[in-house]
Amino acid sequence: MRRILPKSLTGQIALLVGVALFVAQAINFGLLLNERRGVRFAQVVAPAVTRLADAAERLNNPALPTAEPRRERGSRRAGQRVEAVAANPIEAGLSRRTDIENDIRQGLIEAGVEPGEVIAVIRPIDDELLQKRKVSPERADRLRRLGAELSIAIHLPGKSWLLLRSGWSRGERVLIWQLLAQTSILYIVVLFPVLWAGRRIARPLRELAEATQRFRPGDNADPVAERGPGDVRAVIAAYNALSLRVNAMLDEKDRMLGAIGHDLRTPLMALRVRIESVEDEEDRARMADTIEEMSGTLDDILSLARLGRPSEPLTEVDVSALVDAVVEDFRDLDKEVEFEEAPRLTMHLRPSLMRRAVRNLIENAVKYGGGAQVYLRSEGKSVTIQVCDRGPGIPQGSLGKVFDPFTRLEQSRNRDTGGVGLGLALARAIVRDAGGEITLANREGGGLAATITLPRG
Repeated sequence: MRRILPKSLTGQIALLVGVALFVAQAINFGLLLNERRGVRFAQVVAPAVTRLADAAERLNNPALPTAEPRRERGSRRAGQRVEAVAANPIEAGLSRRTDIENDIRQGLIEAGVEPGEVIAVIRPIDDELLQKRKVSPERADRLRRLGAELSIAIHLPGKSWLLLRSGWSRGERVLIWQLLAQTSILYIVVLFPVLWAGRRIARPLRELAEATQRFRPGDNADPVAERGPGDVRAVIAAYNALSLRVNAMLDEKDRMLGAIGHDLRTPLMALRVRIESVEDEEDRARMADTIEEMSGTLDDILSLARLGRPSEPLTEVDVSALVDAVVEDFRDLDKEVEFEEAPRLTMHLRPSLMRRAVRNLIENAVKYGGGAQVYLRSEGKSVTIQVCDRGPGIPQGSLGKVFDPFTRLEQSRNRDTGGVGLGLALARAIVRDAGGEITLANREGGGLAATITLPRG
């Protein structure tokens, strides 16, 4: 059902108004039809009951003139004549109108006549039959204008049958066409302004939704034009003000992070100078490693915090050359990293950030698996970078947890067994910023496979 209903605001408003108009017109049609039936009863059925009751009284009372026989002059009202016949004059197979039959029976009973069988049929005008019955031209024209003829036959028990023919208006058809024309006019008069108003509301809301989806902190995009009804303009104005506040808060955060980075790097540099006075080379080397680790951790924290507003612009990058350069850096350090050569794959990326994400995955593979195998593949509308190792892998229940910042499966916090738990978190943030996703999976036979999937735009 939801698939059939329109999803747009304009479509839903049009559907609601259209259904409401249809229901209103259906009720109107029912009321008019009921009124038309009442008028037709007063104009046709009631006089027919009067004439039939009068004819029945003549048959039942010998002192009165008998009902007019066939071809004798009866009621002079145009289109109506009561005839007394010996047998049922209504042909078999015609569709009977039980509603008219019930009304006639009830009317005769109220007039003191107890009828036997009552038959009422409505048939279209047949010129050949009119000629056979020798109907006068005036009456034939009247019947043609009305469109149909009502034939009523009643059986008087112990007596004969009475037959009455009268013109019958096909008013329902005219009423239906009138109602269709009226409905069409209403739809034109009402629906078009509703559709216009719906589009006037929906267009700025759609532009607001698109601007919200495109919003990137620091893009300095133009504010959304404030147009439409007052309520919609108020929502757009609130969004524009909110985007300005968000950018202002992020600017303040960047300034704060810059100050923190500067304030922390200054004492680290001072410590790096001071350790030169330490005479023990082993202690001096350990102090230097600790300072380097602190400096690297600081860089990771600042990079992760600033990732929502990267300063590096998007450029055309050969992903194959980028991955190969990262692999060569590890090979220069005598690390066992293999890369399966891949054809040129050009994508729109931030190269330094993507290089860092790939480096973090390879670094984990080298640290925990002793080496890495890197594969680059193009699969339809996506590009995958896979880093595999033969290390201990990760427990199945912890595959998602390792992406949380400062999460380490090894709890000793020994710097020789891992960092502070920011590598995978930073890699995932970089990949998601590029519109992709990163996943981890244990390999058959041991080891881990980290896969970066990037869309090809």
